[in-house]
Amino acid sequence: MCERISLLFLSCLLSLAIPFISTFGQGSELARTSPAQAGPAAAVSTAVPPSPRSAAFAKALNLYRSGRLGDAENEYNDLLQGDPRSALAYVGLARVYLKQKRVTDASAAAAKAMELAPPLAAVHVAMGEVYFRQGKMDESEKEFLKEIKRGTTEARAYMGMALLYEAFSFDKSAKQMIERAYQLDPADPDIQKNRMWTLNREEQLKALQGYLAGETNDDAEDRSGLERELTVLQDRISQRGRAACHLRTKISSTAMNLEPLGYNPKRIEGVGLAAKLNGTSALLLLDTGASGILVDRKVAEKAGIKRIVQSNIRGIGDKGDASGYVGFADSVQIGNLEFQSCYVRVIDKKFSSNQDGLIGANVFARYLVDIDFPDGKLKLSELPPRPGELAKDSSTESDPAAEPHFYDQYIAPEMKSYTPILRFGHDLLIPTRVNDSLPRLFLIDSGGFDDSISPTLAREVTKVSGDWDTKVKGLSGAVDKVYRADTVKIQFSHFRHERENLVSFDTSKISNDTGTEVAGILGFAMLRLMDVKIDYRDGLIDFQFDPNRWH
Repeated sequence: MCERISLLFLSCLLSLAIPFISTFGQGSELARTSPAQAGPAAAVSTAVPPSPRSAAFAKALNLYRSGRLGDAENEYNDLLQGDPRSALAYVGLARVYLKQKRVTDASAAAAKAMELAPPLAAVHVAMGEVYFRQGKMDESEKEFLKEIKRGTTEARAYMGMALLYEAFSFDKSAKQMIERAYQLDPADPDIQKNRMWTLNREEQLKALQGYLAGETNDDAEDRSGLERELTVLQDRISQRGRAACHLRTKISSTAMNLEPLGYNPKRIEGVGLAAKLNGTSALLLLDTGASGILVDRKVAEKAGIKRIVQSNIRGIGDKGDASGYVGFADSVQIGNLEFQSCYVRVIDKKFSSNQDGLIGANVFARYLVDIDFPDGKLKLSELPPRPGELAKDSSTESDPAAEPHFYDQYIAPEMKSYTPILRFGHDLLIPTRVNDSLPRLFLIDSGGFDDSISPTLAREVTKVSGDWDTKVKGLSGAVDKVYRADTVKIQFSHFRHERENLVSFDTSKISNDTGTEVAGILGFAMLRLMDVKIDYRDGLIDFQFDPNRWH
């Protein structure tokens, strides 16, 4: 077996189109229910107060909200010692376990709460939160929506619906739901954190400063990320004459060449775009699994990128985060597009192969992004206007300090054949079946060399064996344990392809970062056979495969 992932499967890939319709988003009650329909007719809570032990419950809740998760777990277990049938104690434990990234334990706790007290609103909301983390979006929706329609005052039901709406690109509806959650429980740090990103820049700064000034339940890594966001916001606001990252000249459509990247012409592992940062040339890997622009330190120093804040870089791999920082570039040129006033990330170590960094496809999110891999072209064109939409904004979606705008998903007539996807920040997740499994969420990642599957899912659908020869590497170094899944049939959108000895490695880090279960990756070796069109605005994607075109 070779050291890197083989391309031998290409000859038998994607030749059969199948009628596969995702159960996510299409036809679901979420997609058909407006916030006005889902909103409470009256503030009637179905929750039962935990009296006479309310002080103990309040203490446990405070421990959870202040990040003392071990103490909160002990407190809830003490409550169960006094009353083993306390459904609300199991609800509390489920949330503690989710925050600790113990998904199996959280599922068991929520199931026990449901067994003990199925009428309680809090029980259904906790179960909805667990389902969301497991990637079971239909089930999650049903739990939240049921309680919202009953007029619950459980604030986290509205937060849960906000997260679902956001994932399905119903941003306006998501904002309305998170505002309702905040009205009901403004002290919940999880609600505070999700709401602050819907505010304008000055409001975000104030909210984030207040949030970080108090006790939160974020782990060290998440808190560091929030502190970095605060520094970037402060830098942006301090420069009053500095607009958000924006196009210098509005261009309705354009095209540019995709450069093959790899160790040699026979081992192409990605495609790149020629760019200039402050006039300094760089070749950047086009990566649908990344956000914004990342360059190595050598390019950044040559380009005079201004350092703003230290920022470790995390990716696939088990060797720890790579050191780096967030910097500021006056100008970023890609083809005939020029972006101005943009934050970029810088990594201290040098990239492998012949690339100088990477660029997330979401940099072009204001356009319909057409990645024509077979013809080696990136084509950008205007998205269909929404009914009644105001003039387009030219800010890039990847800029962390850009002003927020809120719209619900619009499927234009010419995009009726597109497949809905879920968006978690820059991550694009698509419902995927493996060997006739229930749909699982796979990451669409042109920066990943090949398709892969998590060992957990692989063991459910086929035989799994260890692989000590294959090396899987990312920004966080090599993956420690690599496996092979015997035989799998992967179905997504309108396509199916069969694989033998599919690479398998632990995707829990990706899942934890995303906030929902990512069961696998659709990578470059398969995507390179297709013309892929992405509508970031509305959460839609289209795959076109012509065996006669591929070369």
